[in-house]
Amino acid sequence: MRAVIVANGELEDHPRLRDLWRGAAWRVAADGGAANARAHLALAPHILIGDLDSLDDATRAWCAQAQTEFIQHPRAKDQTDLELALDFAIARGATEITLLGALGGRLDQTLANVLLLVKAASARVAARIAGADFDAWIAWERATVRGRIGDTVSLLPLTERVEGIVTEGLLYPLRKETLYLGAARGVSNELVAEQAEIAFARGLLLIVHQANSEWRMANGR
Repeated sequence: MRAVIVANGELEDHPRLRDLWRGAAWRVAADGGAANARAHLALAPHILIGDLDSLDDATRAWCAQAQTEFIQHPRAKDQTDLELALDFAIARGATEITLLGALGGRLDQTLANVLLLVKAASARVAARIAGADFDAWIAWERATVRGRIGDTVSLLPLTERVEGIVTEGLLYPLRKETLYLGAARGVSNELVAEQAEIAFARGLLLIVHQANSEWRMANGR
């Protein structure tokens, strides 16, 4: 089951993001993410979760008219609204989760949102942060990157080391090599085929796939 969660960060008005939202079995808004849905995604969420302190009256009425289910938590809590939404999706049996509007604004919140992908990976649930022209997700053991020749692909360790990395389809290949947390060696690789394969022996790897400028121009960027 595919779930898409919209947060209260920066969100572009873009067909790709609307298509992702529209195609979800579960559309979930994390508190003020509902305002993002109203402004940029056209459809109301199925679920609105959080302490609701960022929810304006017009968005609340819009969600209520669409029969959105409200799940309110106390303001004093140990989790962010986005983490509550992620936990909800995992508990409901989501097998694939996409986060929209998870970046921008405060640096601490942006970093925390990216690191929430580790939580999904620990539950063996595929999760990604998506934008108009990028995807970021955590891989364990292997990953496939599909795109266009010239797209940027970065490999960032989220454990102390990611060992035994072998890549195919990237400009700078890795052959049973190790990437270390805090080192930038894996940044700004490039697709030399429409599909790249990445395999490794142990660790967690954050993969960021950024579409090239030709793709952005073709899609009105």
